[in-house]
Amino acid sequence: MALALTAGLAMVAATAWADTVPDGTLPSALSLRVVEVTRSAMADAGDARIEVLPGQLDPRLRLAPCQQIDAYLPPGSTPWGRTRVGLRCTSGPVAWNVYLPVTVKVWRKAIVSTTALPAGTALSASDLQLAEVDVAGSSSPVYTETSRLLGRRLINPVGPGLPVRGDNLRVRQWFAAGDKVTLVYKGDGFEASTDGQAINSGLEGQSVRVRVGSGQVITGMPTGENRVEVRS
Repeated sequence: MALALTAGLAMVAATAWADTVPDGTLPSALSLRVVEVTRSAMADAGDARIEVLPGQLDPRLRLAPCQQIDAYLPPGSTPWGRTRVGLRCTSGPVAWNVYLPVTVKVWRKAIVSTTALPAGTALSASDLQLAEVDVAGSSSPVYTETSRLLGRRLINPVGPGLPVRGDNLRVRQWFAAGDKVTLVYKGDGFEASTDGQAINSGLEGQSVRVRVGSGQVITGMPTGENRVEVRS
């Protein structure tokens, strides 16, 4: 899921913030703006249901009163999962800047386990179902189609009702070194193929070298049983 930040985040007009932050709690208007800033960064999350949970500032902070507070997503910060939102005073006697911890949950349909699955399990249709989960709970990708998981083996256990993620799965080997493969060339409006021999094992997500009849070595990506694709 591509997550593009919305440019030009609006400023927050807030009443003067006291020089203490009781219990680290934000004023309600600013808390709402933190939610808005984070949601704006998730504008292209498709049909996901987004839940933003602002945390608390350190109650030991002593901040000068401020009439205008800008809430923003710091450069390099992820807009989901455990992240942070910057708060800076832009109209007050002292220009200060602090960071507020935020948890962003992104709820959408994904494939989850129907029961506790131990490591080594070869996944079958009865092990899997579609349910709403927080896909932001981990950076590892989730799946939305059962067919993409059938026959895959787990490298670690998955608890009941938890999403089956990419890092739960053993890397799939499509062919071994020395096997005959079909090398498929793809480009805009054309597709051609030739036979070749794999120089190294074809592991999902890892490039592989193939020697064709002329002796030339071509590098491509394994995409299926004894199949390697080269895109131009």
